Parts: sequence; C-alpha cells; structure tokens
Amino acid sequence: MEKNTTQLQETIEELAAKNADLEKQKEVLEAKIKWLEEQFRLSQQKKFGASSEKSNPNQLELLLFNEAELSIDEKVEEPTLESIAYQRKKYIGQRDAKLENLPTETIHYRLPDEEQVCLCCGETVHEMSTETRRELKIVPAQVTVIEHVQHIYSCRQCEREGIETPIVTAKMPAAVFPKSLASPSSIAYIMNQKYVEGMPLYRIEKQFERLGVFLSRQTIANWVIHGATKWLSPLYNRLRELLLQLDLLHADETTVQVLAEPGKAAESKSYMWLYRSGRDVSPIVLYDYQTSRHSKHPKAFLKGFSGYLHVDGYAGYHDLKNVELAGCWAHARRKYDETLKSLPANVDKSTTLAAEGLQFCTQLFKIEKQIAEEFENCSPEQRKEQRQKRSQPVLDAYLAWLKSKRPQVPPKSKLGDAINYSLNQWPKLITFMKDGRLELDNNRAERSIKPFVMGRKAWLFAQSMKGATSSAIIYSIVETAKENQLNPLNYLTYLFEHLPQIEINDPEALDQFLPWSNSIPEEFRIPTKVK
Repeated sequence: MEKNTTQLQETIEELAAKNADLEKQKEVLEAKIKWLEEQFRLSQQKKFGASSEKSNPNQLELLLFNEAELSIDEKVEEPTLESIAYQRKKYIGQRDAKLENLPTETIHYRLPDEEQVCLCCGETVHEMSTETRRELKIVPAQVTVIEHVQHIYSCRQCEREGIETPIVTAKMPAAVFPKSLASPSSIAYIMNQKYVEGMPLYRIEKQFERLGVFLSRQTIANWVIHGATKWLSPLYNRLRELLLQLDLLHADETTVQVLAEPGKAAESKSYMWLYRSGRDVSPIVLYDYQTSRHSKHPKAFLKGFSGYLHVDGYAGYHDLKNVELAGCWAHARRKYDETLKSLPANVDKSTTLAAEGLQFCTQLFKIEKQIAEEFENCSPEQRKEQRQKRSQPVLDAYLAWLKSKRPQVPPKSKLGDAINYSLNQWPKLITFMKDGRLELDNNRAERSIKPFVMGRKAWLFAQSMKGATSSAIIYSIVETAKENQLNPLNYLTYLFEHLPQIEINDPEALDQFLPWSNSIPEEFRIPTKVK
C-alpha cells in the first residue's frame, strides 16, 4: 500500500512538472503568436494604411462624403454679398503674386483699321477697355549646338619683313570636359534630371533620342562622373571643411546597392551616410558613400569635429570622441505609434499603455511648438529656459512611468520594444535640455536623406564604386543648393561655367561659389512661395 502511494505521489509530481513545463511553452508560443500578429498588422498598415504619424483622433474619424456636415457650425453667420466680393478679389491678388517672378510675354489682339468702324453709324470707334486672360506657357527642353571659334591673329608687316611674327589668340573659356560634346548646361541638365527629378540614365538616354541627340548611356555616365570628380569634388571638400567647424550636426544613413564592389556580391548592401548642419546657420548637406555600416566611417568623416550630434538609436555613433549624442524623440514616439497600429481593430486604443506613452512624447512636441509661437525669433537661451520650465516636468513624469510599466510588459512585444527604446536611449533623449540650439528630433537629417531614398526607387543601384562616390558628391551639392533656396539646375550650370576658369584649389576663389555667397546671381534663387 505504501509502495502504491509513493508511486502515485511520484506520478503526480512528474505530471505537475510536465504541466508546468507545458504552461511555460504555451506562454512562449502565445507571446510569439502575439508578436507575429502585431508584425502582420503593422505590415498591413504600412503597406495599405496612411503613413502619417499624427495623433489627432478626429483626423481618422472624418468620413469621406460628409465633410460639409461634420464641418458645419450653426453659430457662424451667413456671409454677405460684400464679403464674397472681397474674398474673390483677394484670391485674384494671390494668383498675381504667384506669377510676379515669372517672365511675361504679352500678346495684343486689336481690330484691323478697316474694322474699327461703328456698325450703327459708321463713325470710327475708340478703344474703351481691355480684357486680359493669363496662361502658363511651358517651353520644353531643346538641344542646340554651340560652336566655339577661337580667332588667332598675326601681323602682316612682321610676316613680310620681321624676323619673328607675334601671334595673338583671342581668349576662350576653358572647356568643362575637353575634347567632348559636353557643355556646362548639358552636364547640369543630366545631373538635375537624375539627382533632382529622379530619372535613371536609360530614361535620360531615351529623352535625348527624342530630341534628336544620340548619346550612349556610357557617355552620359562619363560626363556625370567627370563633372563630379573634376569640378564638384573640390567644392564638396570645402563644404566639408566648413561643416566640421560647426559644433552642432545631424547624421543619418541608408542603404545603397553597388553592383561592382571588390569582394562583395552584387546584391549586398552598402551605405550612404548623411551629415548636415543644424538650425540658425547656412545649411550644408553632405553625403558620404561607404561599403558598410561600420562605426569607422563616421569616425573618419567627422575627424576633427567636436560638439553635439543628432542621431537615431544606431550604436555606430557611440564611440565618437569629443562628441555628445542627442537622441531622437521622433523615433521614440514612432515606437508607440507603431504599437497602436499593430493592435487589433476591436481594441480601444485610447485606453492602452501605448497611448499613454505616446501622449508623453506628443506633449514634448507641443511644448516646442508653443515656444516657437510665443517667442518670435526665439533665441537659444530663451528656448533652454522655457524647456526647463515646461519640458522638465514632462520628462520626470515620463521616466517614472517607464520604470513602473517596464516590469508589466513583455520585453519582446511592440510595447516592450517602445519602452525599452526610451529607457536605453534616455541619456541621449534628454541631451536637448542642455542647449537651446538642439532640436527634439533628428527629422532634419531624415528630410535631407529622403531625396536619395526616393531617387533610389527609380535608379535602383549604382554600377560602380566610382559612380556611387560621384552620386554622393552630386547629391550633396544639389541638396545644399536646395536648402539655400537655389535652383539646382541653374546653380550647377553656373558652377560648370565658372569653376574651370578659376584656380580650383584656392579656398578664397572657391568660396565665391558656395550656395550662400553674395556672388551667386539673384535670379538663381527660388522665389518665395505666396501662401
């Protein structure tokens, strides 16, 4: 009897242990299923949903076909006839202002002299008024051959009687690409089409064919690489020198595929790094092509720089000397936004922990907006003082919330990832409190790297390392030009016309062609948009 009891007890303990083990396996599998469901819903949202991260719930509740009903306000008085007339005049004035920077071609339509006769009495009529209609005329690209004929002079008298005959040659501008059909405008046009408009070279080749010009893709690529390495590279290096003299920068990186890299497969990833200036200085945007995402690349590019560096959570920036990293609250906020988007449709998202975390991040951005609105031309000192008063209490409350919720949330869930991100990045996330020039996020760098990401969707890859390096240089010049309100096409043309005529390695001569230089013609600047 005792033996049976002992066996029964052992069986019960064995089954209990097995049951506990199965419960653990069940929890692990349930957590994995939950994680996979979150990833699936988030993937569906990214693929088919809106990409905006705005947190206004009313924005998602607007119905497509009842905007008038939802926007109605019975307290608003009906507009009078006079107010309608005034609004119409204001609209016409705005349209005129939008066109004032464009050249105008005027065509007059008058009656022939023989028809300027009154149909009633036969007397001569006079012009009493005019009616004007405005249209936008687009002049498409066209190709013209320019022949540069250099005249050479000698003296007839010396030819007949002298021992030597002096030869005088008329001055002619140096060619941007000797012994080639390339001109400043053609190289600038090709670069603008690819690096600003996002057209791959094969489409540019076909476009030239339709214009009656037959240039091979290889020839076009050679023009681009020559223009970048010969003329734009010194300007790029000068911009880098000026960038490293600053004490506040932004950095980011994205992938690029280069087909012919030694020792690497064609489908492997390389990286385009971005470094740019912050607010309240002349904008500089520089790209740097490298074969990997290794931390040695930002160390090499930023050698000699000391100060603050805005980054995301990538660890490759952590070992930089004399550099204090400023974290990105947009990334912290995005983690909660993705968590909410990954939840099932039947869940009340407003009562979730993710919504609470999102609210802390959103509140910090609201404070920044309020400071900018309340203090016109806000100085860094004013911004720092206001942050101490308004943002510090939010930071203290958020940190306490993070520490209290971390034990309650599975670390491998989307919410756990969001909480862990903020806690792990906390020393960098609060760096913005130290200096009023610092920004709350790294969106400035993300906006600057976006043109490359969009262009990559069109041309997909770079053929060679030399081509990728040239692309980095050209993107740097055109994006810096855009940030300084310059028309990239006109600016590139100007550079290729004038850089061959100067001592290219002279910093003083080169400084005259920086995007913010007063020597840049005013007509190259992009007109201010009328709101």
